[in-house]
Amino acid sequence: MNNQLAVIIPTFNEAENIESLLNHLILNASKKELLSICVIDGGSTDNTIGIINSFIKKHPNENIKCIASNKGRAKQMNNGVNNTEGNILYFLHADSFPPKNFDASIRDEISKGNTAGCFTMKFNSKHWWLKLAGWLTQFNSIACRGGDQSLFITRDLFKELGGYDEKYTIYEDQDLISKLYTRKNFTIIKQWLTTSARRYESNGIWKLQYHFWTIYVKKFFGATADELHDYYLKYIKD
Repeated sequence: MNNQLAVIIPTFNEAENIESLLNHLILNASKKELLSICVIDGGSTDNTIGIINSFIKKHPNENIKCIASNKGRAKQMNNGVNNTEGNILYFLHADSFPPKNFDASIRDEISKGNTAGCFTMKFNSKHWWLKLAGWLTQFNSIACRGGDQSLFITRDLFKELGGYDEKYTIYEDQDLISKLYTRKNFTIIKQWLTTSARRYESNGIWKLQYHFWTIYVKKFFGATADELHDYYLKYIKD
């Protein structure tokens, strides 16, 4: 289990992306023998599970599995932790593609004593605001963080923090990252992960950014997990 990296990917209706991501991870890992991939599906109604199972059959020598879970990224990712081995956890969205040799880069940081962090991130968009938002991720400030950037963390530290707080249906990434920043325990790997701009495209860039800022402010002023979720459901389209 030493230095094994467990990639944990929550999915819900990700038929469009999941095969490309699994291929990407296999092709860009430096040590596949120390890599496991666990996809945790929250009840997809498209062909996500069928695509994953077909991929697993085509790649029997890869350490990939798919498990079912109740919907909710926090629940799904905690279930992924409970169904994997490995002393390093790497949480990844299904539309985010990490850089080449991502596993080696993460292990290098762990060996330096950096027990949690993420990659810098860019959107697959040429819009100036999204390019700026990506550029800002190189700065080690909580204001520049988000789940799309992925998250690596040692299993011991993840357990110490209590894992993802399952009362959050949204904002679970930011909640955990906030705990890491409180402990001054977060590092940025200056390599580019590429993530999809699809939610910005479907909601409108300025509209979605406004709603994300509003959620952040609501949380700052004490909004509950249910209140944040209700706001998200009312104004944001997945």
